Amino acid sequence: MRISRGTFVLRGGSVVAMDLRRRVLRADVLVAGGRIEAVGRVRAPRGAEVIDCRGCAVLPGLVQAHVHLCQVLFRNHADGLELLDWLRQRIWPFEAAHDARSLSLSARLGIAELLLGGTTAVLDMATVRHSEEVLRAALDAGIRYTGGKALMDSGRGVPPRLLQATEAALGEAESLGRAWDGRDGGRIRFALCPRFVLSCSPALWRGVLDLSRRHGWLVHTHASENRDELAAVRRAVGADNVAWFDSIGLTGPRLVLAHCVHLTRSEEAVLARTGTSAVHCPGANLKLASGFAPVPRLLRRGVNVALGADGAPCNNTLDVFHEMRLAATLHLPRFGPRAIAATDVLAMATINGARALGLADQIGSVEEGKRADLVVVDLSGPHLAPPGGDLHAAIVYCARAGDVRDVWVDGRMLVRDRTLRTLDARALARQAPRAMSALARRARSGSRRP
Repeated sequence: MRISRGTFVLRGGSVVAMDLRRRVLRADVLVAGGRIEAVGRVRAPRGAEVIDCRGCAVLPGLVQAHVHLCQVLFRNHADGLELLDWLRQRIWPFEAAHDARSLSLSARLGIAELLLGGTTAVLDMATVRHSEEVLRAALDAGIRYTGGKALMDSGRGVPPRLLQATEAALGEAESLGRAWDGRDGGRIRFALCPRFVLSCSPALWRGVLDLSRRHGWLVHTHASENRDELAAVRRAVGADNVAWFDSIGLTGPRLVLAHCVHLTRSEEAVLARTGTSAVHCPGANLKLASGFAPVPRLLRRGVNVALGADGAPCNNTLDVFHEMRLAATLHLPRFGPRAIAATDVLAMATINGARALGLADQIGSVEEGKRADLVVVDLSGPHLAPPGGDLHAAIVYCARAGDVRDVWVDGRMLVRDRTLRTLDARALARQAPRAMSALARRARSGSRRP
């Protein structure tokens, strides 16, 4: 379903601007041509739609800087395992069993959950094959998407179907990037996604670095998530993840590292010095028993820390409000009750996420001239009463995905009155059980192949 941009005014809401001053304003927001034209007391232009936002918060669209849309169909099928067993016993066999149809369904089901919960922009790592299906789903559904195919050319326990020869993997990634990067006025952007050190050869990393430099594409990978993974990385390359990335010239503003749970102090300094972004994934890190990143310390060092749910089978939700509450609370026993402010957590889910995606000049705050990625959150629920106090804190500690009423991306209304307009969320959910059963049968069959 194609949703056109219009001119409209969001009237009378509490605007949580997430600008440099972190202002909360009782204001109107005027949108035209996909951009925010004015924030303040606004006279509606002739023919503009006026949307009543009294009793609501108007937020910048929420950003998740690490998700796996390809894994949404595996939700509730990979519990009770730590990272490397989780990958080798469940996730990699499932990903290897994807066909184009199941991957498209997985991506669309995930995007439906994300948009209904107020996430308007993602940095996604797809799987190795059929990745154009994920890109096409994002194009059709209207979400702001940055991501690309997973790159894997080596590794213990990787199914053969997920392994590609180095040059073939790099060549396919470059072809996809040339075809998809910049689609729909830049709403779709390509990123290079080498999975992690243990599944990528040094030659693959060198090729990724070359492609990133030539095309300006982000590089998104996993780093320092699990202690066993970290020990295996040290055996493989003789260094910790961030230190090794720095040694090959990969660190910098175009590198986005998911997890960063187990970092040395010197690696923390590298992230700060180079402008490399870290993505905090508290729900997944807790569920896989990995630990959690030292976020208060990273923020004090000036590291850009974004937020992500990771994958549906390791969380098992893509709810950014759930991640915000975890990020705001789980650090306090270790670092103290004032270690991380709700305002900082909301920044992780908005402007910091935009910065990680290289889009801080376009999205992440409600400011004139920025793209109209906007979310209206209904504050009338009993779990948000009574009103008053710090609205940042109310959103982080109290609000839920179900409170999201309306969502726009690029000025296109994708969710209205809690109903998704570009995808049939209920139909996708109905299709999921049968699709996952067929995929699991393929995975079992594949496990018996030589």
